[in-house]
Amino acid sequence: MTMFRSFKYYNYRLHITGQFVSLIGTWMQRVAISWLVYRITGSAFLLGLVSFLSLIPSLVLSPYAGSFVDRHNKYRVVKATQLALMIQAGAMALLVWLKWYSIPAICLLSLAQGIIAAFDNTGRQSMMAEIVPEKEDLPNAIALNSSVFNAARLIGPAIAGVTLSTIGEEACFLINFLSFIVVLVCLFYMKLDKKTSEPHEQDVWSELRDGYQYLKAEPDQSSLIVLLACSSLVVIPFTTLLPVIAKQVFNGNAETFSWFESAGGLGAMAGAIYMAALKPGRNIAHITIVASFLFAIGLILLAFSPTLVIALICTMLATIGMMIQTSSINTYLQTHSLPEMRGRTVSYYLMAFQGMLPVGSLLVGFMAERWGLEYTLAFEGVAGIILIAAYQVYYRKRIVPRVQLQDKPVEALPEREHQA
Repeated sequence: MTMFRSFKYYNYRLHITGQFVSLIGTWMQRVAISWLVYRITGSAFLLGLVSFLSLIPSLVLSPYAGSFVDRHNKYRVVKATQLALMIQAGAMALLVWLKWYSIPAICLLSLAQGIIAAFDNTGRQSMMAEIVPEKEDLPNAIALNSSVFNAARLIGPAIAGVTLSTIGEEACFLINFLSFIVVLVCLFYMKLDKKTSEPHEQDVWSELRDGYQYLKAEPDQSSLIVLLACSSLVVIPFTTLLPVIAKQVFNGNAETFSWFESAGGLGAMAGAIYMAALKPGRNIAHITIVASFLFAIGLILLAFSPTLVIALICTMLATIGMMIQTSSINTYLQTHSLPEMRGRTVSYYLMAFQGMLPVGSLLVGFMAERWGLEYTLAFEGVAGIILIAAYQVYYRKRIVPRVQLQDKPVEALPEREHQA
């Protein structure tokens, strides 16, 4: 089938297998740690703080990570970061098994995970072009990767809900630790270039400056990054409030929380499948605009959902929009950036997405305690509408005239020629 055409690549099949198993463990731990922190503290702010610490390194380190990845062999970088993440997961599992419920220790390990992930995410995203060498299959590979991510998001929380209510939090953390074994085995069997990259004449800071100047000269790419950064600050962090919605609004337990996570995973997977089934030549900017409106409307409806079933449906609608928004931006950036700039472009994408998210998580957690849950969710939805409306105006005034000047269709901008 056309939708699964990227599976013809041996390395991609290994990549997907390892990621799927590992991500199930990751989502199980995310559910477990969110429930654990909220259970022992009862604080939405501390819940946001843990998310903040696990993601803030992406904001600070992503530009450096992009330059680092461009200077080194991406395959070797990913192997090293996956091993480091396994060690971090083992330390977290040990902490929980010993029942040492120390919020400072959990925060410290979350920060360590975020630092490692800043390099790992940049390496894995920019390595995709090596795993799938044919450019026309790259958008499909990115979308299928998102599908696997969200399939794990659907399955992981469901398993975590059962595990939390029967065995306990300890099993979730242990399963996450063991899942990294599969990732490392798959990486070991990949047939990729394992040579050390050519030494760069420029230092890291010069390359960081070059990456910034490159994006500054490409408004079609930089405007999408700015849109994603703003969305990650005030819209996407609604996911931080899911355990609060489950417990505070619907008087639920860990299983109820897992339903919300699974509903979000189902919606996101549906969005990823839609992206994977897209035919070449579709207008990515238009898709981004429509998806962003759907995301915002879903949040407004979620804010005032009268029943649990309706709230789950609204969560699913919101995450469909969120998934298509983030995946379409990622696809556009990876298929339109220069190969030698791909690592740095991806790093700015991750900085906008995962880097701004922890700041937004803290902000949303603070707003929920001050304003109340319903008004906070409604504010996020309205902010999402304002953001995408502003982007649409910018797109029509700046991007469309620029493309028309080049006499190229908006949806089919070619990859730029290599600069001397």
